[in-house]
Amino acid sequence: MAQGTVQVTHTGTSRWRRRTGEYATLAAALEAAGDGDVLTVAPGTYRENLVVQRAVVLRGGDGSAGSVRIAPADGVPLTVRASATVQDLRLEGQDSAAPALLIEDGTPELLDLRISTRSAAGLEVRGAARPTVRRCTVDNPAGVGIAVLDGAGGVFEECEVVRAGQSGVSVRGGGHPRLERCRVHHASGSGITVTGEGSGLEGIGCEVYEIKGAGLQIASRASAHLTDSSVHRTSADGITLDTDAVLTLSDCDIHDIPENAVDLRSRSVLTLTRSTVRRFGRNGLSVWDPGTRVDANQCEIHDSTGDYPAVWVSDGASVVLDSCRVHDVPDALFVLDRGSRADVVDSDLTQVRNTAVSVSDGATAQLDDCRIREASTGAWFRDHGSGGSLGGCTIDGVQTGVIVTKGADPTIERVTVSSPAEAGFYVSAEGRGTFHGCRVTGSGGYGFHVMDGCRTTLRKCRTERCARGGYEFPEVGPVSEDCTSDESQARTPGAAEPGTLLTATQSGGGLLGTVPSPRLAAPAAAPAVPAPASGSAPVAAPATRPSQDVLAELDALVGLESVKHEVRMLTNIIEVGRRRQEAGLKAVSARRHLVFTGSPGTGKTTVARLYGEVLASLGVLERGHLVEVSRVDLVGEHIGSTAIRTQEAFDRARGGVLFVDEAYALAPDDSGRDFGREAIDTLVKLMEDHRDAVVVIVAGYTAEMERFLTVNPGVASRFSRTITFSDYLPEELLRIVQQQSEEHEYRLAQGTDEALLKYFGALPKGPTFGNGRTARQTFESMVERHAGRVSVLADPNTDDLTLLYPEDLPELP
Repeated sequence: MAQGTVQVTHTGTSRWRRRTGEYATLAAALEAAGDGDVLTVAPGTYRENLVVQRAVVLRGGDGSAGSVRIAPADGVPLTVRASATVQDLRLEGQDSAAPALLIEDGTPELLDLRISTRSAAGLEVRGAARPTVRRCTVDNPAGVGIAVLDGAGGVFEECEVVRAGQSGVSVRGGGHPRLERCRVHHASGSGITVTGEGSGLEGIGCEVYEIKGAGLQIASRASAHLTDSSVHRTSADGITLDTDAVLTLSDCDIHDIPENAVDLRSRSVLTLTRSTVRRFGRNGLSVWDPGTRVDANQCEIHDSTGDYPAVWVSDGASVVLDSCRVHDVPDALFVLDRGSRADVVDSDLTQVRNTAVSVSDGATAQLDDCRIREASTGAWFRDHGSGGSLGGCTIDGVQTGVIVTKGADPTIERVTVSSPAEAGFYVSAEGRGTFHGCRVTGSGGYGFHVMDGCRTTLRKCRTERCARGGYEFPEVGPVSEDCTSDESQARTPGAAEPGTLLTATQSGGGLLGTVPSPRLAAPAAAPAVPAPASGSAPVAAPATRPSQDVLAELDALVGLESVKHEVRMLTNIIEVGRRRQEAGLKAVSARRHLVFTGSPGTGKTTVARLYGEVLASLGVLERGHLVEVSRVDLVGEHIGSTAIRTQEAFDRARGGVLFVDEAYALAPDDSGRDFGREAIDTLVKLMEDHRDAVVVIVAGYTAEMERFLTVNPGVASRFSRTITFSDYLPEELLRIVQQQSEEHEYRLAQGTDEALLKYFGALPKGPTFGNGRTARQTFESMVERHAGRVSVLADPNTDDLTLLYPEDLPELP
């Protein structure tokens, strides 16, 4: 039944056919029309099932898609089997077993259609059909939005699936459509599904979003190629590939995904070019199974919202990152399982909260000419069989540059680690590794720190300005050849002098030593005891000095007036308590565990060492030695290993002080799967069970330590007080430079004091500012400039050789 008429304009020239005719039903008009005729449909609702079998033009009369409704009670509202043109119609279906618009043959053109239906599919293309569909909208909350099946193809331009009860677009059975500038959103299945051998899809300038499922799903030998397209705001993975699926993404943007941005399995292959993956809740790229591969070129992966690695490679899969950027993520690259491999070339891994590159369980990673910055750990080769290589890479602004543990054996060549807070290279727990032509500058700890039982080889390596020493080796194990250091600090007996070449016969000793704290008026007495490998014997404690000698050394430190007052007050309480006990009186039970807060280089480690000595001199601690640890020493990579490591560190500190530097790193933000909390829980229990055996001091930045004290209900209660180490004033930094000058037999010329005050006042006090270390580095830079100035003099006198002038100051950063 029709509420209007259909006018047919005939194009035939036979005299017995009228040029035009009007029909009460669409079926009658289609019966009367021939190829090329134009059917103009008056506004109204037509309860008919239409079949177009000739190359006619079928269009709404007033050019509005909503004014002509084709809405039968059941069945297919419109079937097209010819190269017809259909435009400006609204199709409504109610049959859950049939589509609203079915295209079975020909190369029809469909323009400005609105399909609002509750059918099996809004628009379905089958067989030999190759339609061109432009500016059509599909709203089908009961089924698929657009289905292309059984070898069909077609071009869809500026089309939109506004709602779908299943997939927004489904391609299977060898279908292969092309989508241009299309939008698919609010689907309850996948946004786009392509499945089955021979099935394929090409998308250009498309957008898939607000999907209750995966945005794009390619499976079972299907393939797809998307260019200049985006997938975002899904409830599941952004893109999934499974069972020999192949996908190419060029200039695409995958973002705001709560799960994996892209997940690949079962020999699937993904090629990414100039594409971005951002704001994802799990992995940016999750790559599984032998034969599964990702090849990414000029791509960017960043801004993880969860606590998972940006790139996860496991079960024998492989990934290639070429000229890519990975940043603002918990971990950048995690490769595990034998056969898994990652190759990273000319790429940047920056602002990584934990480990930039992690290799475990026999996996391999190869990085060439890459840059790693602002990470907790640059690269960590974790266990036996895990290896690969780093070549020509730079690592800057990390806690530790490269860690090699538990039998891992990578090759590290021409790698430069700048300004690590702890070690440049750290090898422990029978780790191996070959280091050739590597360099460490400005380390807050050692340049190369190799523990007992590690058969590590170093060739032609160099360290510069390392706070605790260039090289720390056990007497047996490591082999070093032609390695050098410019360290000028005090060295342990038998250590090489600055610039000395270490040969293979010098496998023990190496370039060792510790830097005198810049706060001291005289060289530091005894270095902190380094944490040995698991199972090794603790290092002997220094001889106990009288408390007054230790306190005198504390008083000689530059600045720190409030810190000195706090330590003296604690010492007085303990001393008086001891005397009360000797007199038979009750003594106040003083909690001796402390929190040190403040910026780097403010003397926290030095004061912790002196505090331990004071407690030993008062008989409170048996030895008073200092065991310094950080996250890398306490946190394991497997469940249960963290508790073991923490127990071992605590045992090494028995009778002394356990100093946990940067303790807040044990409780990172968004740490759902992090084992750091296990270290905290274990430590809290040990402090309670052995309260008189060990003094624990936790240290770090002020704001971060405030957060740390809230992570476990027992943490704050275990520490008696917090001592804040303030940043140095310019006058105090000047005093450090003066001490350094006196110690090394230099003098500050007239006007240099004032220039230094002005220089320190103008230095930016950002997170990388090193306080005492900055003052020492300033002095070293002045000495270098002085050497360059004096070396050209033919006959320098004593003043020339000793005076430092304002022009010797380095440039402000």
